[in-house]
Amino acid sequence: MQVEKLLKPTWMIPVVPEGVVLKNHVLAVSEGRIAAIAPASEAGQFEARETVELPGEVLLPGLVNLHSHAAMNLLRGLGPDLCLQDWLQKKIWPAEGRCMGPEFVYEGSRLAGEEMVQSGVTCTNDHYFFPADAARGLTEAGMRCAVSAFLIGFPSAWAKTDDEYLKKAEEVIQQFRGNPRVHVTVAPHAPYTVGDESMRALAGLSERYGLPVHIHIHETAAEIRESMEKYGCRPIERLRRLGIVSSRLISVHSVHLNDEDIGTLARAGASVCHCPSSNLKLASGFAPVERIMKAGINLGIGTDGAASNDKLDMLAETRLAAMLAKATAGDPTAAPVHKMLYAATMGGAKALGWDKEIGSLEASKNADVFSVLLEEITSVPVLEPAAQLLYSAGRENITHVWIDGRLVVEKQQTIRSLSGMSRSRALSIAHKWQNTVEP
Repeated sequence: MQVEKLLKPTWMIPVVPEGVVLKNHVLAVSEGRIAAIAPASEAGQFEARETVELPGEVLLPGLVNLHSHAAMNLLRGLGPDLCLQDWLQKKIWPAEGRCMGPEFVYEGSRLAGEEMVQSGVTCTNDHYFFPADAARGLTEAGMRCAVSAFLIGFPSAWAKTDDEYLKKAEEVIQQFRGNPRVHVTVAPHAPYTVGDESMRALAGLSERYGLPVHIHIHETAAEIRESMEKYGCRPIERLRRLGIVSSRLISVHSVHLNDEDIGTLARAGASVCHCPSSNLKLASGFAPVERIMKAGINLGIGTDGAASNDKLDMLAETRLAAMLAKATAGDPTAAPVHKMLYAATMGGAKALGWDKEIGSLEASKNADVFSVLLEEITSVPVLEPAAQLLYSAGRENITHVWIDGRLVVEKQQTIRSLSGMSRSRALSIAHKWQNTVEP
């Protein structure tokens, strides 16, 4: 079988089927897709133009960042030590008023795309103004992305009225229809910034075109109080009445959920996007991740924007999500390793309706994959590859990223220890004791 590339890692985590770690397997790539996965002993069946040896590395499907504001990379660090509403009203919205435009969004998105691909993120779901310029920046970095048919209930450089926002939303949908690298979500900003009439109109767009709805929901306790005072119900219930809550919903943050809210999302078949770093930095609270997963709700992970995180590191975000879920539940089994890796890959792909193409290592899917060096001083011995990927490795351990089978990142380890501990010496010690620890 003739293929373009043959990737030969020590381990492979396909994500589907869940819980599987393959050792000494190869992944064949042809025409931008995964042609086959086979034991290394059967690699002779492939005639590859290029063979990539990845000793001591683990290969995974590309990470899917389910919620980002890519251009906000240019606002990184702005307004620390503020709650959400003060941060938005006193810092972010004034800064956006001064800077917002196609150039700002393109250049910020280009920088964010570069940061994300170097972090193993091959697809991001962006939520921002000037979506075509966001798409240009992100795709130039090599990524695939979903961009926003966006609406916020006040004038901006993008649109002045709700009617103009809605008109532009449909134009964006039409612009990217059928584009294999750029999808679109219907994207109201939040319940507290979008009125009922516009919410209904956006729900209609979502239904008409079969597109996800991407919205911040239940992010703070204040949001719930204000909704109860103004509408007599919690935001999720209001959005349900307006037609927003369906299997197409991506409920971002979802920090303050009671059992009724969780039941509503579960019955609708909605997805939740968890952004733990942003929730912690803004003191928004702790999302009930264990209860969300137990209810059968599809969970994805998002970094949010660099202004409220302040980095776009999905491995770190997933690690934090797992540990917070365990701590808040008081149960170390609350966020199993493989379920969290699923959330960071297939969970995001499924929420975006992209799960037939990306999110796992399966034959015929797009070859969006990345490789992480586990046999490194900071993460040896490798006793549990999936757990050590989640809890020991970081984006600095990523060596290669391919999108559609095309190499977009290649990093080499250049660290030199002045104390004389070489990587080979470290591995010899680790392997010695690994052979004793393992039965």
